[in-house]
Amino acid sequence: MIPLSALDLSFVTSGTPPRQALANSIDLAKHLDGLGFTRYWLAEHHSLPSVASSAPEILIGQIAAVTSNIRVGSGGVMLTNHAPLMVAERFKMLEGLFPGRIDLGLGRAPGTDQVTAYALRRRLETRQGDDFLERLQELVAWESRDFPEGHPFRNVYAMPSDSPLPPIWLLGSSGYSADLAAMIGTGYAFAHHFSDYDGVGAMLSYRDKFQPSGWRDKPYAIAAVAAIVADTDAEADGLATSWDLNWLRRRRGETLPYPSPEEAAAFVYSDSERARVLQHRDRLFFGSPDSVVRQLRAFAQETKADELMITTPVFDHQARRRSYELLAREWGIMSAAQP
Repeated sequence: MIPLSALDLSFVTSGTPPRQALANSIDLAKHLDGLGFTRYWLAEHHSLPSVASSAPEILIGQIAAVTSNIRVGSGGVMLTNHAPLMVAERFKMLEGLFPGRIDLGLGRAPGTDQVTAYALRRRLETRQGDDFLERLQELVAWESRDFPEGHPFRNVYAMPSDSPLPPIWLLGSSGYSADLAAMIGTGYAFAHHFSDYDGVGAMLSYRDKFQPSGWRDKPYAIAAVAAIVADTDAEADGLATSWDLNWLRRRRGETLPYPSPEEAAAFVYSDSERARVLQHRDRLFFGSPDSVVRQLRAFAQETKADELMITTPVFDHQARRRSYELLAREWGIMSAAQP
């Protein structure tokens, strides 16, 4: 059975203040821990009124403290926003507190707009161009201690020194991260839920090019997908209208809290906007439990995914809880997780 996991952005809705969105994330993680989900990853986004998750490492600690079995990690830490030493220290501390239950997912993008990205980094030394690979090499070096003789960091230690860095996953929405993850031998997670890139190509390329490493001896690929499950196809379709309007607003450059189905129903779409929204629905798996499971199993087979990571973009928190529960029961992990 292919494992199921969850990706949570801590959605801030037009009816949910940001602090409640964080509380909802903790509640949902506890719920999924009992349903048999394998991982619970938190995203890093900044200056988005619809996303409360700006510091995933803080939520990771809170969630790991109130769950028992589920792995908790970042989906991901945007490495370009942080000094590699700080990332190493924070995640070694988390691993020390919750051994064997922490994942370190890394992304290349800033997770925000250019102005906010500048505000995040303006007090740090910056370099021109994409320095993700250099930052990744430095992050790994804090664990491997292979700074060369005479390097200024050679006598600096990422504490706690007796706690290992958690497993590293590279996140991506294109072929670059897939090839890099394969080259250095880490796990890979593809962001199908928002990428226009060919996810099948990226997933298969990662598997074909994988080189064993100290991180893992064989490839392991996760596909992150958006899915909404309800008791009927019609109910799921209604919940998905929030996804439609939120996407269109983002395309217009409007960053607003996540809308309700009622807001979506009242919105006046132009013909061209309606066509674009319907086309974007192709990225969403939605419907009754048996319908969504058939779609997801076909997608997993096509991509050869080792695991599916589900994000459920709905307005109502209870409907989100229900969606994951229906999926877990139909997939078969829920019964397996029960005593």
